[in-house]
Amino acid sequence: MESTINGIHHITAIAGNAKRNFEFYTKVLGLRLVKKTVNFDDPETYHLYYGDKNGTPGTILTFFPWDNIMTGRRGSRQATEIGYSVPEGSLDFWLKRFNQHNVTHNKVAEKFGEPYLTFLDPDGLKLELIVSRNADLRLPWETDEVKGENATRGFHNVTITSNKIQPTADILTEVFGYRLLEQHVNRFRFITDAVENAAIVDLVEVPGEQVGHVAGGSVHHVAFRVKDENVLMQYREKIAKMGLHITDKIDRNYFYSLYFREPGGVLFELATDNPGFAADESVEELGSHLKLPAQYEQYRSKLEESLPDLY
Repeated sequence: MESTINGIHHITAIAGNAKRNFEFYTKVLGLRLVKKTVNFDDPETYHLYYGDKNGTPGTILTFFPWDNIMTGRRGSRQATEIGYSVPEGSLDFWLKRFNQHNVTHNKVAEKFGEPYLTFLDPDGLKLELIVSRNADLRLPWETDEVKGENATRGFHNVTITSNKIQPTADILTEVFGYRLLEQHVNRFRFITDAVENAAIVDLVEVPGEQVGHVAGGSVHHVAFRVKDENVLMQYREKIAKMGLHITDKIDRNYFYSLYFREPGGVLFELATDNPGFAADESVEELGSHLKLPAQYEQYRSKLEESLPDLY
């Protein structure tokens, strides 16, 4: 496991109104706000992280919320669906909850033998709740309204839509160590055996699909998980040797990162487990305070005044 890609670390998307985003993910979906910080490149914009109690890699969905951002368009060269694992028997609960909260959703369907429920967040981001064929034993974050028997466990999969999947498939199999598990029509399911959860990437091939536009309601990038910085830099060397442009190591306070755009057009990140989200506040207090990168600490008063209220 040490020198492997250990599934999905986190997924980052773009939202509109920050308070609306916070209320949907913490109240309707019942996720925990794990970290309230700012965009490294735009400190007057939040970077919000949602996940489980400890901020475990494989459960973390993050957002850059920009008010008045235009709505994106799903299409090729994009990550187009985010799948969460939920317990068997929970989809009726979620159907009722989505009706109660006026959440746009479809009827329950099935793919690869697994029931799933598709829904949209307030910005149009497409998500799915999936009952995995293998029991997901991860401990859930519970709220007063979303108890453990229904709560999400973390990521099940992410879906990437391409005009031609082979270049992306080559990265998954030849670099990341994934293997093709099964295929149904134009959906190809790849999995890593390095971890039990957050281990699946689905590639959907639609030759005539228009290229998508990343904006509000779109996935910005998909981050894959590695153990530490040593493994991270092994992958940097491997990817650079393929002729792909990859960034230098970047300190994101809670993990170290590399970024590259895979040949199919999706921005991929590699992110370390260390140091983790408890690096600057206790597990009990995760998400309770505005945490700023060191270079912005001197502007705290100004930022606290300009950032929108979440509560």
